[in-house]
Amino acid sequence: MSARPLEDRAETIRRFNRFYTRQIGVLHEHLLDSEFSLTEARILYELAHRDGLTSSDLCRELGLNAGYVSRVMTGFEKKGLLVKMRSAGDARVAQLQLTDAGRATFQPLNDASRREVGAMLERLAEPAQQQLVSAMAEIEALLGETDRSYILRDPQPGDMGWIVSRQAVLYAQEYGWNAEFEALVAEIVAKFIREFDPKAERCWIAEKDGKPVGSVFVVKQDEETAKLRLLYVDAGTRGLGIGHRLVDECLRFARLAGYKKMMLWTNSVLVDARRIYEKAGFRLVEEEPHHSFGKDLVGQIWARDL
Repeated sequence: MSARPLEDRAETIRRFNRFYTRQIGVLHEHLLDSEFSLTEARILYELAHRDGLTSSDLCRELGLNAGYVSRVMTGFEKKGLLVKMRSAGDARVAQLQLTDAGRATFQPLNDASRREVGAMLERLAEPAQQQLVSAMAEIEALLGETDRSYILRDPQPGDMGWIVSRQAVLYAQEYGWNAEFEALVAEIVAKFIREFDPKAERCWIAEKDGKPVGSVFVVKQDEETAKLRLLYVDAGTRGLGIGHRLVDECLRFARLAGYKKMMLWTNSVLVDARRIYEKAGFRLVEEEPHHSFGKDLVGQIWARDL
C-alpha cells in the first residue's frame, strides 16, 4: 500500500472523529450540562452497570492513567458518590461501589444521554437509523480486540426460530435432553413474542461475523422481579466473554426498568452457566430434584438484588 492512500484514509477518519465528537458534545467542558467531564461520566457509567470493579479494571478497560483514576475516585468519595470495599477473595483488593447518592447522581446523566441520542436518531427515518446502527456495529467489530469482535443487537425475523433450534441441539448433544426441552423453549419464546412488553422485557442476540452466536431474555416475573431466561452461547465462541456480557446487559436493563430483584431457573448440571451467574452476583436460594427432559435433574433458583 502506498503512503498516499493510507494518509487519505487517515484524514477521512480524523474528519469523521471531528464530526462525531461535535455531534455528541465531547468538546464541551462538562458533559450534558453536568459537573462531570466525559471521562468522569464514563467511569460513573461503568460503576453503575458492573459490580466488583477495581481501579485497575478501570485503568485497563478504559485506557486511563492510574493517577488520574485515583484522583477521580478520591473526588467521588469526598462527594459521597462512592465507597471502597475489600474483596472477599483478596483483602488487598479494593472493589468500587456507587452509593445510593452515586446512583442518584448518575441516573439523570444516563437519562439525559438517552434523550440526546434519541433526539439525534429522530431526525432520521427508520431505515437510516438501522443503517447508522449497523455502520457503528461494523466499526466496533473492525477496531475491537479479539474478545470484543461480536455485537449485541435486537432480534430480527428468524432469530426466535434459531434460538429454539440451537437450544434444542445444544442440550441434546451435551446433556442428552429429549424433545420435552425443545417444547419448553418453544413455549417460552412464543409467550415472549405474543405478550412482549418493551418497557419491562428484552431479548438480545449476540452476533459474530454476521451470524447469531448467543442470546438471552429478560421477562417480567412480577412488578418488582425480572427473570433471566434461556442464556445461550455457541460452543465455538465460548471464552470470548459473550455469556458474561449478556448477563450484564440483563442486569443493566432490569435496573433501568425499575426492577428490584432478578431471578433465574437452571439445573445443577449446567456448571458453566452457574459460574457466570455466580460471578454476576447471583446466589442459590432454592433447589429441588425433578425428572424432566428424560433425565433426573436438580433444578435450582438463583437470585440477586438489583
